[in-house]
Amino acid sequence: MRILIMGPPGAGKGTQATRIALLCEIPHVSTGDIFRAEIKGSSELGEKVRSYLNAGKLVPDQVTVEVIEKRLRQPDCEKGFLLDGFPRTIPQAQALDRMLKAGGEKGLDLVLNIDVAPGVLLERLTGRRVCRECGATYHLLYQPPQEKGRCDCCGGDIYQRDDDTAETVSNRLDVYQKQTAPLLEYYQERGILRNVNGERAIDEVFQEIKKVIRSFA
Repeated sequence: MRILIMGPPGAGKGTQATRIALLCEIPHVSTGDIFRAEIKGSSELGEKVRSYLNAGKLVPDQVTVEVIEKRLRQPDCEKGFLLDGFPRTIPQAQALDRMLKAGGEKGLDLVLNIDVAPGVLLERLTGRRVCRECGATYHLLYQPPQEKGRCDCCGGDIYQRDDDTAETVSNRLDVYQKQTAPLLEYYQERGILRNVNGERAIDEVFQEIKKVIRSFA
């Protein structure tokens, strides 16, 4: 199957993506992972990506599409793949359609959107804490440290990253919503979008995802 997984920051998309890839026996194609691999391998594409990231700029659609197309041509993607982080915009979705058709594919089979209310996302993301010394992660509600302000692993101070403040998280969620709403409509019109309630326990979310996948298989 050719699946795209979508969801806002804090929806648990990465956790579910790993499970889906194992269930369907398809590679998990993450844009971030591909970028890092290309950079590490010092490929021509990798150097392009590095130049934009080092300048603090977004990687342009054209370069992102090149990177994804190169990855999807690999033999392990012949029987399907799980896309994560691409496409993010309508132009990227249209480029993906052209890419798949050029390769003789009919397009995506299924788009899974993990749906979580903004208030729940804000609670999840702003509660995250990180150890300054060893990098261990905690959550004030779901996984608090045994001693307030101290890491269970090394005893170091735990703190809230700038990315996890209420203001920053709210901005990230606003950007995601504005960027993604048109993309959800794009796939809804094609009849391949399915929304999954991501506010439940991880296992419960995965059980619903499995049902959806089986209905499309």
